[in-house]
Amino acid sequence: MQNDNWGWQARIGLFIVASEAVPEAEWWAMAPPHVSIHAARIASPSPWATLANGALRLSDDLARGAAHFKSMRLDAVVLAHTTSSIVGGAGWDAAVVKALSEAIGPGPIVTTNGLDQQAALKALAIKRPFVVFPPWFGDAQLQAGADYFSGDGRTVEAFMRHDPGPGWRDVPPGEQYQRGLGFAQQVEPLYREILAKCPDSADGILIAGTGFRCVGILDALERDLGRPVVAANAASLWQTLRLSGIAPRVQGYGRLLAG
Repeated sequence: MQNDNWGWQARIGLFIVASEAVPEAEWWAMAPPHVSIHAARIASPSPWATLANGALRLSDDLARGAAHFKSMRLDAVVLAHTTSSIVGGAGWDAAVVKALSEAIGPGPIVTTNGLDQQAALKALAIKRPFVVFPPWFGDAQLQAGADYFSGDGRTVEAFMRHDPGPGWRDVPPGEQYQRGLGFAQQVEPLYREILAKCPDSADGILIAGTGFRCVGILDALERDLGRPVVAANAASLWQTLRLSGIAPRVQGYGRLLAG
């Protein structure tokens, strides 16, 4: 009998950007046996829900995906979009968790990628992270991201936007993904740039962005920098496994998942 990837131990729902391949690829690479991943694709602009005067409105795609997830007997669901958490504003993550929990109904525990990354930083006792953002983040998103990951006794030591390399440097950040950078990403240059630019004063590294290909270099970075490294997709897998009652014990993708 062959493995059929049936999630009898845990079944996890993922809201991801409609045009991205990275989140599913990285999750399937890291997921332990008997855990299955099921994606709902969102084409709405960021953030995927709007919060105004205490009222939250889910985008049509997000509401539709939640309705589909309702009957899938999931154990955990994550809104796997770093950008939405960053630009959503104060209270956005909590409001989205509440609204999606109500829309999907009892059963799965809901979280967001932003909350997962913050929880991972806390679990690894990272107080002064060096935060690495994707090349398609604009200047305003960079600063908003640095502000988002500060607080709760944590201060962003430094942050950078990854250099996408020749052929992409002259493309405005907001146009890079739609021109195909999401499928042209290379992890070796990212590894070398983080190694060269990580300040000695940082006590850990956070690679933010679920569409930002990076999990293949987590072990190498931790070994060569001697510090813990958190990646967006690894953080959400770690968190949803825990929410599903599974102790993460995944080797090869950093100490967070190794347990």
